[in-house]
Amino acid sequence: MTKTNKNSSFKQYIRLTNPIHFLAVGLGSGMSPIMPGTMGSLMAIPIWLLFCQLIPILYWILIVVAFVFGCFLCQKTSDDTHTHDSGHIVWDEFVGMWITLFFIPHLSVLWVLIAFIIFRFFDMVKPWPIRLADQKVSGGFGIMIDDVIAAIFSSIVVYLLTFWIS
Repeated sequence: MTKTNKNSSFKQYIRLTNPIHFLAVGLGSGMSPIMPGTMGSLMAIPIWLLFCQLIPILYWILIVVAFVFGCFLCQKTSDDTHTHDSGHIVWDEFVGMWITLFFIPHLSVLWVLIAFIIFRFFDMVKPWPIRLADQKVSGGFGIMIDDVIAAIFSSIVVYLLTFWIS
């Protein structure tokens, strides 16, 4: 199935009035006609601002819950729209951004921008093993896991940059 057919099929079956679909497409950000993954990553930032001050254990519990819930959201939305890993499903970008943003040294526009750019780089380029996970792991877990791996790579880079940028 070509990307055009996949996206056409997706738009035919998506229902933004369905709370599962609405969350899977990042509160509608994933429905952007251009760069839906980037739009989803951007939408993740204001939501992150609501919980970024949590103590680390609560932050990571939230991330784990968002990941597990995301596996369900992404699978259900893929099933309902007869697609696999449509670019319009961006809950995985939300979780990936939230993981990456945890590692910024302090809250500032510069660090959020750095984290955003690095995460988008790894999510779009998909170096090994991100590409391997993207191609070989299926279902809702497969949709989520490549972004988590991209977030791990991004988090390492962000952490290393903290020694050079302050």
